[in-house]
Amino acid sequence: MTTAESVAVSRAPGAVLADLLPASRVRDTALVVGGAVLTGLAAQLSVPVHGSPVPVTGQTFAALLVGTALGARRGFAALALYAGAGVAGLPWFSEGASGWSMPSFGYILGMLLASGVVGALARRGGDRTVARTAGVMVLGSAVIYAVGVPYLAWSAHLSASQAVSLGLTPYLLGDALKAVLAMGLLPAAWRLTR
Repeated sequence: MTTAESVAVSRAPGAVLADLLPASRVRDTALVVGGAVLTGLAAQLSVPVHGSPVPVTGQTFAALLVGTALGARRGFAALALYAGAGVAGLPWFSEGASGWSMPSFGYILGMLLASGVVGALARRGGDRTVARTAGVMVLGSAVIYAVGVPYLAWSAHLSASQAVSLGLTPYLLGDALKAVLAMGLLPAAWRLTR
């Protein structure tokens, strides 16, 4: 396939940004590994939140970006690799943690699911305009919280209201800023391909 044919296919409905690269198993493997590494690196951008066992990190942004750019299958695979390697002992969860026993592990499970959801929406054009990208990011964040907050409540023996106040409310402004950043990056990347 020529470069022009590849670009024409990539702009077709059902394409995601990763489809701009020539198709091969090597490409897909590199994208999955790269998505996992990006998420692991972004997790190290971590700021503790007073009173909460869940820090503010860059990993949620990376997980949503990976899912959107790679599509549902590759995005899910990248986050599964990230989660699996961290559970196996690689210290690349936030603050250099690993394993599954930490109260914030539910957010990692939520990111895994969210990467698939936002990837599926990106295949339907959800990342090509500012408004659609905003909706995709909000939905992806909601999926992360839908898993992370109940897991936090269960693992830390908190009431639902305590889990919301410690594991959701302090992060909404940061998530809004991450969504704004994605709203600029993803549609701009599509415009550049034209």
